[in-house]
Amino acid sequence: MLKKTGLITGIIVVVLLAALVVDVPAVAKFLGFKDGLTIHKGLDLQGGTHLVYQTDLSKNTGSADDAVTGVVNVIRRRVDSLGVSEPVIQKTRDNSRVIVELPGISDVNQAINLIGTTAQLEFREGIAEKSLDDTGSVKSENYQDWQDIGLTGADFVAAEAQVAQANNSIVRQPQVAIEFNSRGAKIFAEATKKNLQKPLAIFLDQKLLSAPTVQTEISDGKAVISGGFTLAEAKSLAIQLKAGALPVPVKLISQNNIGATLGQEAVTKSVVAGLLGLLMVLLFMLVYYRLPGLVAAGALVIYALVALAVYIAIPVTLTLAGIAGFIISIGMAIDANILIFERMKEELREGKTIVAAIDAGFSRAWSSIRDSNISTIITCIILYYSGSGLIRGFAVTLGVGVVISLFSAITVSHTLLQLVAITGLSRYFRLWGAREIK
Repeated sequence: MLKKTGLITGIIVVVLLAALVVDVPAVAKFLGFKDGLTIHKGLDLQGGTHLVYQTDLSKNTGSADDAVTGVVNVIRRRVDSLGVSEPVIQKTRDNSRVIVELPGISDVNQAINLIGTTAQLEFREGIAEKSLDDTGSVKSENYQDWQDIGLTGADFVAAEAQVAQANNSIVRQPQVAIEFNSRGAKIFAEATKKNLQKPLAIFLDQKLLSAPTVQTEISDGKAVISGGFTLAEAKSLAIQLKAGALPVPVKLISQNNIGATLGQEAVTKSVVAGLLGLLMVLLFMLVYYRLPGLVAAGALVIYALVALAVYIAIPVTLTLAGIAGFIISIGMAIDANILIFERMKEELREGKTIVAAIDAGFSRAWSSIRDSNISTIITCIILYYSGSGLIRGFAVTLGVGVVISLFSAITVSHTLLQLVAITGLSRYFRLWGAREIK
């Protein structure tokens, strides 16, 4: 038992040290992280960018609701690729506008360009005397001077930005590698076979990107787009192509940089209220359960540090609703300890030793703790997939907190109590309502 307890104690110490590295920016910087690790704040805590797009449904022949929903989905995929956490992307009831809120976005112009571009990729072959001269070289870059071969961005399944070294050159050029589906691969193979030693033009939104000369028939459905990109441009294009084209055109009609909606004073009051509540809970545990209460307080501190580290590492964007979820999970962690301690009191009243009472208390309380926490996790999953924005943030912080609280209550508290019993501190081990231990 002593060996097992020592091993688990070592694991807890390692986890705690790792959490401190993540939680304390100075430690992270000392270990080589560029800017340290910081908490991602939501729009209500740190401000961000508010964009409003107007949809153009004049040429839409299908359902307006489905078309604008498609716009929302494409924009969401593009924003997710930017690494923006907790974005709010929603349409108006009349489908005339799409509202995008990006918390803490640093490069607003990049986001605007990425969201608003249709990213319609097309492959077209040359037309003699229009797009090609007598030698077969590119004569015109006009979209209308090239012939459609029926191959578009809808025909491929993957896009990835790469950096490749050009032949006979030390310069590495960014490019986008794409892979076609079965239909696209067949069309591309026929086009490359037909246009051997001729240019095959690649257009993005009717603008010529590149017109490489076909050297050989390509039958495996894989190709590379090169057009003098910078690495940022290649990554942006890959993101747009993977996300897909916008179903209908959109136009940016409003752009605002907004400050934190709650304000620093409100955030400070919320944090102070949370800390006061935590201190009152810890005080209750110390007064009512004495030494076990002190163990629970230590486990709760470890829980808070580990949970915060997980939020930073994922990363979870903290909004006021997210902070509420975190505080609720703290309450659930304490609740698990109370269930365990009450079970231990019953075991001690029956005359069991401290070690036996600890093991039996945790064993008998586990089913109740497991069931209550699983029901909470299920609720969090439902909230996450059916909600949006602040609701999803609340679900994430509460769900992650509950999972970590299981580790805290079952592993940390149990191990610390065993250490108390093994090291002889059990002479001070009194539970309210239990017989005195001598």
